[in-house]
Amino acid sequence: MIYQAQFMKYLKFPALSVILGANLAITAIAPPVLAQDTFISVKSTVTFTCNDTEATIKGKNGPRVTVGTTNIYVGYQQVSSTNKNPRIIRFDNGVKKWCRTDYETTSDDSTGYGLLWNGSDVLYGVFSSTGSQTGDDFRRFTTGRWLSSYGTGGGAKVAIIARINPSNGDVNYATFLTAKKLSDGKTNSLVVTGLSWNGKSLTVEADSWWSPRRADKNSMICVGTSPFKYTGVFGGDLKQVSWAAATGCY
Repeated sequence: MIYQAQFMKYLKFPALSVILGANLAITAIAPPVLAQDTFISVKSTVTFTCNDTEATIKGKNGPRVTVGTTNIYVGYQQVSSTNKNPRIIRFDNGVKKWCRTDYETTSDDSTGYGLLWNGSDVLYGVFSSTGSQTGDDFRRFTTGRWLSSYGTGGGAKVAIIARINPSNGDVNYATFLTAKKLSDGKTNSLVVTGLSWNGKSLTVEADSWWSPRRADKNSMICVGTSPFKYTGVFGGDLKQVSWAAATGCY
């Protein structure tokens, strides 16, 4: 009986090693993310104007990043009965330093719903788009970046990631982040749900509908029901995606 117990004891360890090895192999596929001290807010968008007080905007409980006595808020303004335009504003000690209304001024329904700030020179904003319209929109910031346009179709809500100068609100550059239908190549919906920054790369988490994009921009093949939990790792300059994956997709 003692011999049998010892034999069973040693028999278990190779199986455990195989299981651990398999788990480690799966985990190693994803690049490590070593988060720096950052201030992140991704949540439901709210409406405000550049003439609103900080107390008014803060009371709406929308996306906001705070460093010391500085607060940056992002949202939108309802500029007509059928049109929203994004807004972003910075307050220092309760005093407005800047407010930007010029990122997108077309008839596209665009809002702001996410921010990541390292408290210094790295600020990213997350915005939405429902299609390309004539006039000034985020495409003038996306030349040479990972995705330079909304793509074909319209109506589906997609994301825009923009690198912003926190001292004045200028957009340095931006990229679209969309899903791409396998059936016809048209653009499908994608909503950002989380951000992280490690000093060199920006990791974006999102809910994607059929179908998430691979790092090479082609459609993934998925099994299951939308939305799929998607993760993409961007270079800080938003020119490339080094790694992309989604649950239930390959």
